[in-house]
Amino acid sequence: MDTDEFQSDTPPTDSDRSSTDTASGPPSSDHSQHRSGSDFVAGEPPALTRADGDAAIVVSRGPNHAVSTDEIAELARSAGYTVADSVTQPGRPDTGSYLGEGRLRELVARTQRLGVSTVIVDDPLSPGQHRAMEQALPAATRVLDRYRLVLDIFETGAGSRRASLQVELAQLRYELPRLIETSDEGMLNRFTESGTPVYDVRDRISRLERELRECPDPSEQFRRRRRAQGFDLVTIAGYTNAGKSTLLHRLADDLSLEPATSEFDGDGDGDTDVPTPDGAAKDATASVADRLFETLETTTRRATIDGRPVLCTDTVGYVDDLPHDLVASFSATLSEAEAADAVVLLVDASDSLERYRRRLTVSFDVLDQQGVDPDRIVVGCNKIDRLEPDERAERLAVVRDHADAPESDPIPVSVHRGTNLDALRAAIADRLPTRRTTIEVPAGDEAMALVSRAYDRVDVDDVTYRHSVVEIRCRGRPEVIERLEGQAGEIQVN
Repeated sequence: MDTDEFQSDTPPTDSDRSSTDTASGPPSSDHSQHRSGSDFVAGEPPALTRADGDAAIVVSRGPNHAVSTDEIAELARSAGYTVADSVTQPGRPDTGSYLGEGRLRELVARTQRLGVSTVIVDDPLSPGQHRAMEQALPAATRVLDRYRLVLDIFETGAGSRRASLQVELAQLRYELPRLIETSDEGMLNRFTESGTPVYDVRDRISRLERELRECPDPSEQFRRRRRAQGFDLVTIAGYTNAGKSTLLHRLADDLSLEPATSEFDGDGDGDTDVPTPDGAAKDATASVADRLFETLETTTRRATIDGRPVLCTDTVGYVDDLPHDLVASFSATLSEAEAADAVVLLVDASDSLERYRRRLTVSFDVLDQQGVDPDRIVVGCNKIDRLEPDERAERLAVVRDHADAPESDPIPVSVHRGTNLDALRAAIADRLPTRRTTIEVPAGDEAMALVSRAYDRVDVDDVTYRHSVVEIRCRGRPEVIERLEGQAGEIQVN
């Protein structure tokens, strides 16, 4: 745990220990006030403004006495917050106010003492829980649950119009029940047709859904065009900070890695390298900073796998407990896996065995929902340099024994150190659709142009010049080979 966050040293009260705290109402502070939906501007999406570095307190509950806030704190930092403190409580969340009455009073006191502007909760909050916590906290204190925090990060990372529309739609779907919770019920009954913030939000949701249906998907157009040019498609999938962006830099033709000069040197962490394109550090495509949700938009670079031109795409990383409907909102970013010829599922082998099993299962489930055939999946077990030999063997056995795993063996790698990447490349190459052929054409300018196209679009094993004939032995995507053969048939003898 970081030094700027610590668990409460105040012993929990009996009511705090109870998993069924049912206080008659949340404690109030001298500075609390009721915040209602009247603050919502009709016709505009809900917005939370903040400056990078705003102080926040993270709050979490868990079944065990030792409740971790590591991941929610990292998410908060990814959103630009400074984590000033943490408050934890064992047991199931209170249905009324999330925290027990005693612990909620403690949160209020800490918020006042530290002067923080935001409280971030490591669980989804119901509209009632959200309202109860806001009413208990000092005025103008924002309460964000895990879902809303992720939306903030997505909003920052949305670089295209389609992604921006998806973020706004997800925000409005999230805010609608909370707006209803804080709105005057009598007002809603009197004005059910129009003129209320609730009506305006529902109307905006409908318009966004319609606009997204009509909005073309540029990635699909890109994939069709690149396939026609002979590129195979490879997608890198997995949890955030598993090392995906670093792997993209390892595979890409025009990107390289320099060791990071930081306290993490030699750590084996998959995402602490500094990306540098060949000859220029100014235009790295995918950052490999150790930061959750570094990539919202997919990032694609050209690579060469077994002599074949390939487009490698780094997709949005998975995060624990991400709501399924939120994932569905960004299914376009995950559809890269469905369209790929090969999918590299990168898993962090240095995770605890329990987390490793859980994340592996979630990853296979997501790929299955995207229609990815297991035979197209290459499982890369990353960060093996952090494990003892028996631990490595155990992690590999977990993959082999998984019901949804591909039949092929997982590949143990250390992306950070470059360990065993040749085996990973070979496994990718085995999954690329391949047809071999020998093309003979009359020698001449047209034949040389065909040879040039073959080198650009397939893997050319050999070119032989015999008398008046040029022989091209090559392998590549079946449809590309077929086009080359058709073009060869049109070449006439001079």
